[in-house]
Amino acid sequence: MQRLNLETTLARETISERELQEMKALLEAVEAMLQEQDGPGDDFLGWLDWPTTMKPEEIEKIKITAQQLREQSEVFLVIGIGGSYLGARAAIEWLTPPFTPNAKGNPEIIYAGHHLDSDYLFGLMQYLKDKEVTVNVISKSGTTTEPAISFRMVKALMEEKYGRDGAKDRIVVTTDAAKGALKTLADSEGYQTFVIPDDIGGRYSVLTPVGLLPIAVAGIDIESMLQGARDAQTLYNETVITDNPSYQYAAYRNALSRKGKTTEIMVSYDPSYHYMAEWWKQLFGESEGKDGKGIFPASLQLTTDLHSMGQYVQEGLRNLFETVVRTEKPVKDILVPDTGSDDDGLGYLAGKPLSLVNKKAMEGTSMAHTDGGVPVLQITIPEKSPYWAGQLFYFFMKSCAISGYLLGVNPFNQPGVEAYKANMFALLGKPGYEKLKKELESRWQE
Repeated sequence: MQRLNLETTLARETISERELQEMKALLEAVEAMLQEQDGPGDDFLGWLDWPTTMKPEEIEKIKITAQQLREQSEVFLVIGIGGSYLGARAAIEWLTPPFTPNAKGNPEIIYAGHHLDSDYLFGLMQYLKDKEVTVNVISKSGTTTEPAISFRMVKALMEEKYGRDGAKDRIVVTTDAAKGALKTLADSEGYQTFVIPDDIGGRYSVLTPVGLLPIAVAGIDIESMLQGARDAQTLYNETVITDNPSYQYAAYRNALSRKGKTTEIMVSYDPSYHYMAEWWKQLFGESEGKDGKGIFPASLQLTTDLHSMGQYVQEGLRNLFETVVRTEKPVKDILVPDTGSDDDGLGYLAGKPLSLVNKKAMEGTSMAHTDGGVPVLQITIPEKSPYWAGQLFYFFMKSCAISGYLLGVNPFNQPGVEAYKANMFALLGKPGYEKLKKELESRWQE
């Protein structure tokens, strides 16, 4: 089995080998908490062995349902927010060739329920009217505001287009096994359902039906993705720091944080990686940002953002470090053309693969940022494929759990997200929030 490569050379001027070795005992204690499942949040560790314990019949059900949805759909609508859609969108957009969203009979994948913008939802409703549509609504409770509002609108549209019985066969629900508003609705309407495991939180759920069904509808090989995750489960279980990139990554980021590098920028030179970085930001931000602690996760798309944020990274506040994610070879490569002229000053690049130009831009930028006081970690995978997506997903989830424990927080809860919800409910007049509404309105007037 081949594993990803973590290159730490450009961070070693900041973090010494001695400092890493001093973390060895702490890392071993963290691994023991994970394996013995007796640390904070231990009731949400189902993702640890999910790749090998997921039942084959569940995988087969996903594949069969995905094929049925593909055959019915011009548009497949995924309704969810946060971990209920980010992992699927990340994999789909990273693994789908650009400018070919409907290749090989794949439906167009559209997303809703991830914000409250009326213009977007109005436009979406108009767009769907003349399309053959299927829907996957994903929510543990069914009461999360953003997806619940979107599903209200979409359900009405689907029943208008297809009738109640016809809509029933085009709506698939991914929710709790036994309880919640969405489960109750699915049972009463007769929707097909998939289960969100009780012991896997949303941001760790991409390899469950939450992520796998939309990914399969997009025509991506979920068997290969799960195999990548199974191999990662084995590969990143080694507790020797020097033999385990997952432990090295967690150790380096915590060591850098302790030296004042409190913002991590995930960098990719592949624009299709954008939502992989968004998924990573939720994973680490929601897992570590609590108790007044946490490494702030940000992302940049290079070389694009070198022309906007490059100046800040090079010479701004020195609280940054970078993690670059790259593949060794593109799916397709092209050569810089030889035009017979050098008016643009690019004659020296004629005939060179564009992937080489991109790689050298990455190397030069990484060295410049390091010289400017920004340590750089680099994660390299051989190719962009479902297998490596599965391994990368698992690698980051394992690293996040380790890093959160090293930081001294519970990496599986998210108590802070309830604060804004309570305020929003109160200001909107939800029953039971009358006292808070008065308090907030008086504060606003002040």
